Amino acid sequence: MMSGKSDVAADAKRGSSDHSLESAIGITVRQLRQQLNLTVGKLASQAGVSVAMLSKVENGQISPSLSTLDKLAEGLNVPISRLFSELDERRDRSFVAAGEGVVIDRRGTKMGHEYRLLGATLAGEIAVEPYLITLDEDATPDTTFRHDGVEFLFMLSGQIDYRHGDAVYTLAPGDAFLFDSAASHGPERMDELPATYLSIIVHSRR
Repeated sequence: MMSGKSDVAADAKRGSSDHSLESAIGITVRQLRQQLNLTVGKLASQAGVSVAMLSKVENGQISPSLSTLDKLAEGLNVPISRLFSELDERRDRSFVAAGEGVVIDRRGTKMGHEYRLLGATLAGEIAVEPYLITLDEDATPDTTFRHDGVEFLFMLSGQIDYRHGDAVYTLAPGDAFLFDSAASHGPERMDELPATYLSIIVHSRR
């Protein structure tokens, strides 16, 4: 018989894949497709994605971009938040192993900015979006980001000058910055690249 300690170790090992964002999204997409009695080919056609892409999403083999998730939600006729419902059924929790997470296709992505979503909350009136942001050596400044809520930054590596409204702050490893994200903000000067920082956005769902 396997010991209790071994059971815990096995569960922890399985958690790195079974409880990932990718697998949760895949489970939800498959369940919604089956509820609508759609084949993989039919949904792929309705959503405007390839059959291979849809199969990989359903099997949790890739981190789908925001545009792909939007297409799938439209093809399934559900809001995009519905694709994260499997996480909600796990009592609104998510586990993302090191190096994993859903890479979100945002405006800054094409300028050397990578946004990796590390989790998602679904219940309640307050949404929390944690991102690991990486600025590669080709990253360009962009201080035009604006959105609802507040944002918390924690610098992990590299060094950047970060603008918020009419003020500029130099962020080095260990520095933290909390601000109203309704004002224009973003990295204004890249002092040391590549750079990485944690970004946590908190906003109302209304």
